[in-house]
Amino acid sequence: MTIPLGPFAGRTIGELGRELRAGRTTAEELARESLDAVARLDPALNSFVGVDAGGALAAAREADRELAGGADRGPLHGIPVGVKDLVEVAGLPATMGSRHFTGYVPASDAACVTRLREAGAVIVGKTTTHEFAYGPTGDCSANGPSRNPWDPGRMSGGSSGGSAAAVAAGLVPLAIGTDTGGSVRIPAALCGVAGFKPAYGVIPADGVFPLARSFDHVGVLARTAGDCLLAYRLLGGRETGPSRRPPRVAWLDPAPLHACDPEVTRIAAEAAGARGVVGKLALPQQVADALREVYVTIQSAEAADVHAERVSRAPELFQPEVLDRLKGAMEVPAWRYVRAVARLPRLAEAAEALFEEHDVLALPTVPFTAPPLGLRETELGGRPVAVRAALLALTSPWNVLGFPALSVPAGTVAGLPVGLQLVCRPGDEDLLAAAARGTGS
Repeated sequence: MTIPLGPFAGRTIGELGRELRAGRTTAEELARESLDAVARLDPALNSFVGVDAGGALAAAREADRELAGGADRGPLHGIPVGVKDLVEVAGLPATMGSRHFTGYVPASDAACVTRLREAGAVIVGKTTTHEFAYGPTGDCSANGPSRNPWDPGRMSGGSSGGSAAAVAAGLVPLAIGTDTGGSVRIPAALCGVAGFKPAYGVIPADGVFPLARSFDHVGVLARTAGDCLLAYRLLGGRETGPSRRPPRVAWLDPAPLHACDPEVTRIAAEAAGARGVVGKLALPQQVADALREVYVTIQSAEAADVHAERVSRAPELFQPEVLDRLKGAMEVPAWRYVRAVARLPRLAEAAEALFEEHDVLALPTVPFTAPPLGLRETELGGRPVAVRAALLALTSPWNVLGFPALSVPAGTVAGLPVGLQLVCRPGDEDLLAAAARGTGS
Protein backbone atom coordinates (compact mmCIF):
# COMPACT_ATOMS: atom_id res chain seq x y z
CA MET A 1 0.00 0.00 0.00
CA THR A 2 1.43 3.38 -1.02
CA ILE A 3 -0.21 5.57 1.63
CA PRO A 4 1.16 5.05 5.18
CA LEU A 5 -1.37 3.34 7.40
CA GLY A 6 -3.24 5.05 10.21
CA PRO A 7 -3.88 3.66 13.71
CA PHE A 8 -6.95 1.56 12.87
CA ALA A 9 -5.58 -0.44 9.94
CA GLY A 10 -4.89 -3.55 11.98
CA ARG A 11 -7.50 -3.33 14.74
CA THR A 12 -11.03 -4.64 14.66
CA ILE A 13 -13.96 -2.99 16.42
CA GLY A 14 -14.04 -5.88 18.86
CA GLU A 15 -10.37 -5.40 19.71
CA LEU A 16 -10.87 -1.67 20.22
CA GLY A 17 -13.83 -2.35 22.47
CA ARG A 18 -11.79 -4.72 24.63
CA GLU A 19 -9.02 -2.12 24.92
CA LEU A 20 -11.59 0.47 26.01
CA ARG A 21 -13.23 -1.73 28.60
CA ALA A 22 -9.91 -2.96 29.98
CA GLY A 23 -8.77 0.63 30.52
CA ARG A 24 -5.86 0.32 28.07
CA THR A 25 -7.23 3.25 26.06
CA THR A 26 -10.07 5.74 26.18
CA ALA A 27 -12.63 6.94 23.65
CA GLU A 28 -10.94 10.34 23.73
CA GLU A 29 -7.59 8.77 22.88
CA LEU A 30 -9.19 6.87 19.97
CA ALA A 31 -10.82 10.06 18.69
CA ARG A 32 -7.51 11.93 18.88
CA GLU A 33 -5.75 9.09 17.04
CA SER A 34 -8.34 9.31 14.27
CA LEU A 35 -8.23 13.10 14.02
CA ASP A 36 -4.43 13.13 14.00
CA ALA A 37 -4.34 10.46 11.27
CA VAL A 38 -6.80 12.40 9.13
CA ALA A 39 -4.72 15.56 9.46
CA ARG A 40 -1.51 13.71 8.64
CA LEU A 41 -2.56 11.27 5.91
CA ASP A 42 -5.73 12.54 4.30
CA PRO A 43 -4.22 15.33 2.19
CA ALA A 44 -2.95 12.54 -0.09
CA LEU A 45 -6.29 10.70 -0.06
CA ASN A 46 -9.05 13.32 0.08
CA SER A 47 -11.23 10.75 1.83
CA PHE A 48 -12.76 13.37 4.14
CA VAL A 49 -14.56 16.48 2.98
CA GLY A 50 -14.61 17.82 6.55
CA VAL A 51 -13.87 16.82 10.13
CA ASP A 52 -15.58 17.78 13.37
CA ALA A 53 -12.77 17.75 15.91
CA GLY A 54 -14.72 19.57 18.60
CA GLY A 55 -17.82 17.43 18.24
CA ALA A 56 -15.81 14.20 18.08
CA LEU A 57 -13.82 14.98 21.22
CA ALA A 58 -16.94 16.06 23.12
CA ALA A 59 -18.73 12.84 22.14
CA ALA A 60 -15.69 10.77 23.05
CA ARG A 61 -15.42 12.37 26.52
CA GLU A 62 -19.10 11.68 27.09
CA ALA A 63 -18.55 8.05 26.03
CA ASP A 64 -15.72 7.79 28.56
CA ARG A 65 -17.88 9.30 31.31
CA GLU A 66 -20.64 6.81 30.56
CA LEU A 67 -18.28 3.82 30.63
CA ALA A 68 -16.76 5.05 33.88
CA GLY A 69 -20.25 5.29 35.33
CA GLY A 70 -21.21 1.78 34.25
CA ALA A 71 -23.27 2.76 31.19
CA ASP A 72 -22.17 0.70 28.19
CA ARG A 73 -24.04 1.28 24.92
CA GLY A 74 -22.56 -1.76 23.18
CA PRO A 75 -19.88 -2.64 20.62
CA LEU A 76 -19.78 0.80 18.93
CA HIS A 77 -19.46 2.72 22.21
CA GLY A 78 -16.53 5.14 21.80
CA ILE A 79 -15.66 3.93 18.28
CA PRO A 80 -14.67 6.61 15.70
CA VAL A 81 -16.85 6.62 12.58
CA GLY A 82 -16.82 8.47 9.25
CA VAL A 83 -20.15 9.36 7.60
CA LYS A 84 -20.63 9.77 3.85
CA ASP A 85 -21.36 13.35 2.82
CA LEU A 86 -24.70 12.25 1.38
CA VAL A 87 -25.92 11.53 4.92
CA GLU A 88 -27.10 14.40 7.12
CA VAL A 89 -25.36 15.06 10.43
CA ALA A 90 -26.82 17.89 12.48
CA GLY A 91 -24.58 20.94 12.53
CA LEU A 92 -22.12 19.66 9.91
CA PRO A 93 -22.07 20.81 6.27
CA ALA A 94 -23.63 18.36 3.83
CA THR A 95 -22.44 19.11 0.30
CA MET A 96 -23.49 15.87 -1.45
CA GLY A 97 -20.23 16.36 -3.34
CA SER A 98 -21.81 19.24 -5.24
CA ARG A 99 -21.57 23.03 -5.48
CA HIS A 100 -25.38 23.03 -5.40
CA PHE A 101 -25.23 22.52 -1.63
CA THR A 102 -22.41 24.87 -0.73
CA GLY A 103 -23.17 26.28 2.72
CA TYR A 104 -25.97 23.81 3.52
CA VAL A 105 -25.93 22.68 7.17
CA PRO A 106 -28.73 20.33 8.23
CA ALA A 107 -30.44 20.89 11.56
CA SER A 108 -31.11 17.23 12.30
CA ASP A 109 -29.47 13.84 11.97
CA ALA A 110 -30.31 11.18 9.42
CA ALA A 111 -31.98 8.17 11.02
CA CYS A 112 -28.84 6.05 10.67
CA VAL A 113 -26.78 8.79 12.36
CA THR A 114 -29.27 8.87 15.24
CA ARG A 115 -28.73 5.14 15.62
CA LEU A 116 -24.96 5.62 15.56
CA ARG A 117 -25.20 8.16 18.36
CA GLU A 118 -27.55 5.92 20.35
CA ALA A 119 -24.94 3.16 20.03
CA GLY A 120 -22.29 5.49 21.48
CA ALA A 121 -20.28 5.93 18.27
CA VAL A 122 -18.08 9.01 17.83
CA ILE A 123 -18.59 10.80 14.51
CA VAL A 124 -15.25 12.14 13.27
CA GLY A 125 -16.44 13.83 10.08
CA LYS A 126 -17.95 13.56 6.62
CA THR A 127 -16.40 11.44 3.86
CA THR A 128 -16.07 12.32 0.19
CA THR A 129 -18.79 11.18 -2.23
CA HIS A 130 -19.03 11.18 -5.99
CA GLU A 131 -21.34 14.12 -6.78
CA PHE A 132 -24.87 13.19 -5.66
CA ALA A 133 -23.65 9.56 -5.54
CA TYR A 134 -24.20 9.42 -9.30
CA GLY A 135 -21.11 7.48 -10.29
CA PRO A 136 -19.16 4.34 -9.31
CA THR A 137 -15.70 5.82 -9.92
CA GLY A 138 -15.45 8.20 -6.95
CA ASP A 139 -13.35 10.71 -8.90
CA CYS A 140 -15.97 13.33 -9.75
CA SER A 141 -16.82 15.60 -6.82
CA ALA A 142 -16.85 19.29 -5.99
CA ASN A 143 -14.06 18.68 -3.46
CA GLY A 144 -12.01 16.56 -5.86
CA PRO A 145 -11.52 12.81 -6.21
CA SER A 146 -11.08 10.46 -3.30
CA ARG A 147 -7.91 8.44 -3.92
CA ASN A 148 -7.06 4.80 -3.44
CA PRO A 149 -4.61 4.18 -0.56
CA TRP A 150 -3.01 1.33 -2.55
CA ASP A 151 -2.11 3.78 -5.31
CA PRO A 152 -3.23 7.43 -5.07
CA GLY A 153 -3.24 7.65 -8.86
CA ARG A 154 -6.11 5.15 -8.98
CA MET A 155 -9.82 5.29 -8.20
CA SER A 156 -11.16 4.59 -4.76
CA GLY A 157 -14.41 3.54 -6.42
CA GLY A 158 -17.72 5.17 -5.80
CA SER A 159 -19.82 6.59 -4.82
CA SER A 160 -18.77 5.87 -1.21
CA GLY A 161 -15.11 6.16 -2.14
CA GLY A 162 -14.14 8.43 0.73
CA SER A 163 -15.56 5.99 3.27
CA ALA A 164 -13.66 3.05 1.73
CA ALA A 165 -10.39 4.96 1.46
CA ALA A 166 -10.65 6.18 5.06
CA VAL A 167 -11.16 2.65 6.37
CA ALA A 168 -8.48 1.14 4.12
CA ALA A 169 -5.92 3.70 5.27
CA GLY A 170 -6.81 3.13 8.93
CA LEU A 171 -8.16 6.63 9.58
CA VAL A 172 -11.36 5.20 11.08
CA PRO A 173 -12.39 1.62 11.85
CA LEU A 174 -15.92 2.07 10.49
CA ALA A 175 -17.65 4.27 7.92
CA ILE A 176 -21.19 4.73 6.64
CA GLY A 177 -21.88 4.62 2.91
CA THR A 178 -24.82 4.40 0.56
CA ASP A 179 -25.35 1.88 -2.20
CA THR A 180 -27.75 2.28 -5.13
CA GLY A 181 -25.93 0.10 -7.66
CA GLY A 182 -22.83 -0.97 -5.77
CA SER A 183 -21.59 2.21 -4.13
CA VAL A 184 -20.52 0.47 -0.90
CA ARG A 185 -19.24 -2.78 -2.41
CA ILE A 186 -17.37 -1.31 -5.40
CA PRO A 187 -15.09 0.96 -3.35
CA ALA A 188 -14.72 -1.76 -0.71
CA ALA A 189 -13.39 -4.11 -3.40
CA LEU A 190 -11.11 -1.54 -5.03
CA CYS A 191 -9.67 -0.41 -1.67
CA GLY A 192 -9.32 -3.84 -0.09
CA VAL A 193 -11.83 -3.59 2.76
CA ALA A 194 -15.21 -5.14 3.56
CA GLY A 195 -18.47 -3.47 2.55
CA PHE A 196 -22.02 -4.60 3.27
CA LYS A 197 -25.30 -3.59 1.66
CA PRO A 198 -28.19 -4.99 3.72
CA ALA A 199 -31.57 -5.97 2.38
CA TYR A 200 -33.59 -3.08 1.02
CA GLY A 201 -34.96 -0.77 3.72
CA VAL A 202 -33.38 -2.47 6.74
CA ILE A 203 -31.19 0.52 7.64
CA PRO A 204 -33.50 3.54 7.22
CA ALA A 205 -32.63 6.07 4.52
CA ASP A 206 -34.43 9.04 6.13
CA GLY A 207 -32.10 12.03 6.00
CA VAL A 208 -30.01 10.52 3.20
CA PHE A 209 -30.04 12.45 -0.07
CA PRO A 210 -31.66 10.17 -2.67
CA LEU A 211 -30.24 8.95 -5.96
CA ALA A 212 -32.90 6.42 -6.99
CA ARG A 213 -35.33 5.67 -4.17
CA SER A 214 -36.28 2.22 -5.45
CA PHE A 215 -32.68 1.01 -5.11
CA ASP A 216 -31.08 3.24 -2.45
CA HIS A 217 -29.56 1.37 0.49
CA VAL A 218 -27.54 2.55 3.49
CA GLY A 219 -24.52 0.33 4.09
CA VAL A 220 -21.33 0.03 6.11
CA LEU A 221 -17.60 -0.32 5.42
CA ALA A 222 -15.01 -1.74 7.81
CA ARG A 223 -11.80 -3.71 7.81
CA THR A 224 -13.55 -7.07 8.19
CA ALA A 225 -16.85 -8.66 7.33
CA GLY A 226 -17.40 -9.32 11.02
CA ASP A 227 -17.16 -5.60 11.79
CA CYS A 228 -19.56 -4.77 8.95
CA LEU A 229 -22.13 -7.25 10.18
CA LEU A 230 -21.72 -6.08 13.77
CA ALA A 231 -22.50 -2.50 12.70
CA TYR A 232 -25.39 -3.75 10.55
CA ARG A 233 -27.00 -5.47 13.53
CA LEU A 234 -26.90 -2.26 15.52
CA LEU A 235 -27.96 0.12 12.74
CA GLY A 236 -30.58 -2.20 11.31
CA GLY A 237 -32.00 -3.31 14.63
CA ARG A 238 -31.54 -6.93 13.60
CA GLU A 239 -30.27 -9.86 15.59
CA THR A 240 -28.09 -12.38 13.78
CA GLY A 241 -26.70 -15.25 15.76
CA PRO A 242 -24.53 -18.24 14.93
CA SER A 243 -25.43 -19.94 11.67
CA ARG A 244 -28.09 -22.61 11.97
CA ARG A 245 -25.93 -24.89 9.79
CA PRO A 246 -22.98 -24.59 7.43
CA PRO A 247 -24.01 -22.39 4.49
CA ARG A 248 -24.28 -23.95 1.06
CA VAL A 249 -22.23 -21.63 -1.15
CA ALA A 250 -22.49 -21.63 -4.95
CA TRP A 251 -20.07 -19.95 -7.35
CA LEU A 252 -22.08 -17.71 -9.69
CA ASP A 253 -20.44 -17.41 -13.10
CA PRO A 254 -20.03 -13.65 -13.70
CA ALA A 255 -19.87 -14.00 -17.50
CA PRO A 256 -23.60 -13.44 -18.22
CA LEU A 257 -23.40 -10.18 -16.26
CA HIS A 258 -20.06 -8.93 -17.59
CA ALA A 259 -16.68 -10.07 -18.83
CA CYS A 260 -14.00 -10.16 -16.11
CA ASP A 261 -10.23 -10.01 -15.95
CA PRO A 262 -9.27 -13.72 -15.78
CA GLU A 263 -6.90 -13.09 -12.88
CA VAL A 264 -9.61 -11.30 -10.91
CA THR A 265 -11.96 -14.21 -11.52
CA ARG A 266 -9.28 -16.71 -10.47
CA ILE A 267 -8.47 -14.90 -7.23
CA ALA A 268 -12.16 -14.47 -6.37
CA ALA A 269 -12.91 -18.11 -7.18
CA GLU A 270 -10.04 -19.27 -4.96
CA ALA A 271 -11.37 -17.13 -2.12
CA ALA A 272 -14.84 -18.57 -2.70
CA GLY A 273 -13.39 -22.06 -2.58
CA ALA A 274 -11.97 -21.32 0.86
CA ARG A 275 -15.54 -20.70 1.97
CA GLY A 276 -16.76 -24.14 0.97
CA VAL A 277 -18.29 -23.82 -2.49
CA VAL A 278 -20.59 -26.77 -3.12
CA GLY A 279 -22.00 -25.87 -6.53
CA LYS A 280 -21.74 -23.73 -9.63
CA LEU A 281 -24.56 -21.67 -11.12
CA ALA A 282 -25.14 -19.10 -13.84
CA LEU A 283 -27.87 -16.59 -14.47
CA PRO A 284 -29.71 -17.20 -17.75
CA GLN A 285 -28.45 -14.58 -20.18
CA GLN A 286 -31.92 -13.15 -20.69
CA VAL A 287 -32.29 -12.64 -16.93
CA ALA A 288 -28.88 -10.98 -16.68
CA ASP A 289 -29.76 -8.68 -19.58
CA ALA A 290 -33.13 -7.84 -18.06
CA LEU A 291 -31.59 -7.01 -14.67
CA ARG A 292 -29.17 -4.63 -16.38
CA GLU A 293 -31.89 -2.93 -18.43
CA VAL A 294 -34.26 -2.59 -15.49
CA TYR A 295 -31.53 -1.14 -13.30
CA VAL A 296 -30.45 1.47 -15.85
CA THR A 297 -34.03 2.46 -16.67
CA ILE A 298 -35.33 2.84 -13.11
CA GLN A 299 -32.19 4.44 -11.74
CA SER A 300 -32.04 6.92 -14.63
CA ALA A 301 -35.69 7.93 -14.39
CA GLU A 302 -35.62 8.35 -10.62
CA ALA A 303 -32.34 10.31 -10.67
CA ALA A 304 -33.82 12.61 -13.31
CA ASP A 305 -36.83 13.18 -11.06
CA VAL A 306 -34.59 14.13 -8.11
CA HIS A 307 -32.52 16.63 -10.09
CA ALA A 308 -34.85 18.03 -12.77
CA GLU A 309 -35.17 21.48 -11.20
CA ARG A 310 -31.45 21.77 -10.51
CA VAL A 311 -30.60 20.84 -14.09
CA SER A 312 -33.01 23.47 -15.35
CA ARG A 313 -32.12 26.20 -12.85
CA ALA A 314 -28.35 25.95 -12.41
CA PRO A 315 -26.73 23.36 -14.69
CA GLU A 316 -23.34 25.07 -14.38
CA LEU A 317 -23.06 24.00 -10.74
CA PHE A 318 -22.87 20.30 -11.63
CA GLN A 319 -19.70 18.44 -12.42
CA PRO A 320 -19.81 18.18 -16.25
CA GLU A 321 -19.86 14.39 -16.30
CA VAL A 322 -22.72 14.18 -13.80
CA LEU A 323 -24.68 16.80 -15.74
CA ASP A 324 -24.26 14.79 -18.94
CA ARG A 325 -25.50 11.65 -17.20
CA LEU A 326 -28.55 13.48 -15.87
CA LYS A 327 -29.39 14.92 -19.27
CA GLY A 328 -29.26 11.41 -20.68
CA ALA A 329 -31.40 10.14 -17.81
CA MET A 330 -34.08 12.69 -18.63
CA GLU A 331 -34.56 11.08 -22.02
CA VAL A 332 -35.95 7.86 -20.50
CA PRO A 333 -39.65 7.79 -21.49
CA ALA A 334 -42.31 7.22 -18.87
CA TRP A 335 -43.58 4.07 -20.54
CA ARG A 336 -40.15 2.43 -20.27
CA TYR A 337 -39.97 3.23 -16.56
CA VAL A 338 -43.46 1.78 -15.96
CA ARG A 339 -42.58 -1.40 -17.83
CA ALA A 340 -39.30 -1.76 -15.92
CA VAL A 341 -41.10 -1.50 -12.58
CA ALA A 342 -43.62 -4.10 -13.73
CA ARG A 343 -40.79 -6.56 -14.50
CA LEU A 344 -39.41 -6.54 -10.96
CA PRO A 345 -41.57 -9.37 -9.50
CA ARG A 346 -40.69 -11.74 -12.34
CA LEU A 347 -36.98 -10.99 -11.99
CA ALA A 348 -37.22 -11.65 -8.26
CA GLU A 349 -38.74 -15.05 -9.01
CA ALA A 350 -35.90 -15.88 -11.40
CA ALA A 351 -33.32 -14.87 -8.83
CA GLU A 352 -35.02 -16.86 -6.07
CA ALA A 353 -34.51 -19.97 -8.19
CA LEU A 354 -30.75 -19.60 -7.67
CA PHE A 355 -31.29 -20.25 -3.97
CA GLU A 356 -33.33 -23.44 -4.27
CA GLU A 357 -30.33 -25.58 -3.33
CA HIS A 358 -27.89 -22.94 -2.07
CA ASP A 359 -27.83 -20.25 0.62
CA VAL A 360 -25.09 -17.92 -0.58
CA LEU A 361 -23.89 -16.93 -4.05
CA ALA A 362 -20.22 -16.03 -4.58
CA LEU A 363 -18.84 -14.00 -7.49
CA PRO A 364 -16.30 -11.22 -8.07
CA THR A 365 -17.38 -7.83 -6.79
CA VAL A 366 -16.01 -5.92 -9.79
CA PRO A 367 -14.49 -7.21 -13.04
CA PHE A 368 -11.05 -5.62 -12.63
CA THR A 369 -8.78 -3.88 -10.14
CA ALA A 370 -8.83 -0.15 -9.48
CA PRO A 371 -8.50 1.84 -12.72
CA PRO A 372 -6.47 5.05 -12.99
CA LEU A 373 -8.28 8.23 -11.98
CA GLY A 374 -10.31 9.65 -14.84
CA LEU A 375 -10.24 6.50 -16.99
CA ARG A 376 -13.58 5.95 -18.71
CA GLU A 377 -12.78 3.16 -21.16
CA THR A 378 -10.53 0.12 -20.82
CA GLU A 379 -10.06 -3.30 -22.40
CA LEU A 380 -11.13 -6.75 -21.29
CA GLY A 381 -10.27 -9.71 -23.45
CA GLY A 382 -9.11 -7.40 -26.21
CA ARG A 383 -12.45 -5.61 -26.38
CA PRO A 384 -13.22 -2.04 -25.24
CA VAL A 385 -15.50 -1.72 -22.21
CA ALA A 386 -16.94 1.30 -20.45
CA VAL A 387 -15.42 1.58 -16.98
CA ARG A 388 -18.58 2.91 -15.33
CA ALA A 389 -20.83 0.16 -16.69
CA ALA A 390 -18.28 -2.53 -15.87
CA LEU A 391 -17.89 -1.38 -12.26
CA LEU A 392 -21.66 -1.64 -11.74
CA ALA A 393 -22.28 -4.84 -13.68
CA LEU A 394 -21.78 -7.42 -10.91
CA THR A 395 -23.21 -5.39 -8.03
CA SER A 396 -26.32 -3.64 -9.40
CA PRO A 397 -28.47 -6.80 -9.80
CA TRP A 398 -28.64 -7.15 -6.02
CA ASN A 399 -29.93 -3.59 -5.67
CA VAL A 400 -32.67 -4.35 -8.18
CA LEU A 401 -33.60 -7.41 -6.15
CA GLY A 402 -32.97 -5.88 -2.71
CA PHE A 403 -30.84 -8.83 -1.57
CA PRO A 404 -28.11 -8.47 1.08
CA ALA A 405 -24.65 -8.41 -0.52
CA LEU A 406 -21.21 -8.28 1.06
CA SER A 407 -17.80 -7.64 -0.50
CA VAL A 408 -14.78 -9.08 1.30
CA PRO A 409 -11.09 -8.88 0.39
CA ALA A 410 -10.08 -11.87 -1.72
CA GLY A 411 -6.44 -11.16 -2.53
CA THR A 412 -4.51 -8.99 -4.95
CA VAL A 413 -3.63 -8.85 -8.64
CA ALA A 414 -0.50 -6.92 -9.55
CA GLY A 415 -0.48 -5.36 -6.10
CA LEU A 416 -4.10 -4.12 -6.18
CA PRO A 417 -7.04 -5.54 -4.20
CA VAL A 418 -9.66 -7.95 -5.51
CA GLY A 419 -13.09 -8.31 -3.90
CA LEU A 420 -15.26 -11.39 -3.48
CA GLN A 421 -19.00 -10.67 -3.37
CA LEU A 422 -21.31 -12.87 -1.27
CA VAL A 423 -25.09 -12.61 -1.75
CA CYS A 424 -27.97 -14.12 0.20
CA ARG A 425 -31.72 -13.79 0.50
CA PRO A 426 -33.18 -11.38 3.06
CA GLY A 427 -33.29 -13.12 6.42
CA ASP A 428 -30.28 -15.35 5.74
CA GLU A 429 -27.67 -12.88 7.01
CA ASP A 430 -26.48 -15.41 9.60
CA LEU A 431 -25.57 -17.77 6.77
CA LEU A 432 -23.90 -14.90 4.93
CA ALA A 433 -21.83 -14.17 8.02
CA ALA A 434 -20.81 -17.81 8.24
CA ALA A 435 -19.81 -17.85 4.57
CA ALA A 436 -17.72 -14.72 5.09
CA ARG A 437 -15.58 -16.38 7.74
CA GLY A 438 -12.66 -17.16 5.48
CA THR A 439 -9.09 -15.98 5.17
CA GLY A 440 -8.89 -12.21 5.48
CA SER A 441 -12.58 -11.68 6.22
